[in-house]
Amino acid sequence: MSVPGNSSASPATPALTNPKRLAYYPGCSQSGTAAEYDISTRACCAELGLELVDVPDWTCCGSTPAHTVDHHLAGALAARNLRQAEATGCERMATPCPSCLAALRTAGHHLHQEAYRAEVEHLLGGPAPQESTAISVLQALVENIGPEAIATAVKKPLTGLRVAPYYGCIMNRPPELMAFDDPENPTAMDRILAACGATVVPYPFKTECCGAAFGMPRLDVMQRLSARLLAMAEECGADVVVVACPLCQMNLDLRRGQVNSAAKADYRMPVPYFTQLLGLALGLPESSLCLDKLVLDLRPALARAEERERKRAEESAAQNGAKPCKPGDASHKEDAPCA
Repeated sequence: MSVPGNSSASPATPALTNPKRLAYYPGCSQSGTAAEYDISTRACCAELGLELVDVPDWTCCGSTPAHTVDHHLAGALAARNLRQAEATGCERMATPCPSCLAALRTAGHHLHQEAYRAEVEHLLGGPAPQESTAISVLQALVENIGPEAIATAVKKPLTGLRVAPYYGCIMNRPPELMAFDDPENPTAMDRILAACGATVVPYPFKTECCGAAFGMPRLDVMQRLSARLLAMAEECGADVVVVACPLCQMNLDLRRGQVNSAAKADYRMPVPYFTQLLGLALGLPESSLCLDKLVLDLRPALARAEERERKRAEESAAQNGAKPCKPGDASHKEDAPCA
């Protein structure tokens, strides 16, 4: 198993008093259509010893649409949640959703401007937050836990599963605002999935757009862009496309029928959240990962990967006169037969 490199290092993480404790902002999607993302995130973080403290009385952050109506209103919606996060006493606030993250980081950036802060505080009817750092759950897992620690915690490695990590177009962009990972070739999710024992395929479309919210006003745009992503993942030999964004997941999973119909194709690979695969590798029960909420069932892909690995191990053992390992054996190395 090899871990992909990163061509652009993230800025150094400031020393944290308690890196295992984070304020947690779930966001609206994770309370509804993407509940499996929230539930699997909480389960994985608890298993890894990362305490998530819910932001009290959180509200909608405005996401991406609010700024099209009023920049100051958008800032106030996000700033309110940043202010609420201060009540937890945590140094950082994590959110699973890239759209929420973009809204929170944008507000935090603009609040350094005196005129903007004054307008936001007028809308809030009180002071805006002084200093609050919002990060993604993906960033928290990489920086506050680390791929090495995750690999140590793995109980059921995803050996043989070929994954195409798909970050979407805003998780790491714009780089001067997000300040995490490489904006063109991010590897944070790659490293977590590799730590889980999966085979990360070289996926060149990992930051291309899926069509995002165009699924409503311009369905044809979403269909065309999402079909490109699935076609490339298939060409790369992936069993699954792994995501970290509720809207990306919806376009690639829930709307697969529409995408296949427009592309005159039959793309069948499932689209789990990276936290669902992480949870499986950590040995968490499927019930705590909500695999049944995926429209495209993940289990057949897992079964095929296990069978493929079993055959590979048997062939390798036959060539070397060694006893084959059982698929998923934590002691099994990717390129070495069992003794």
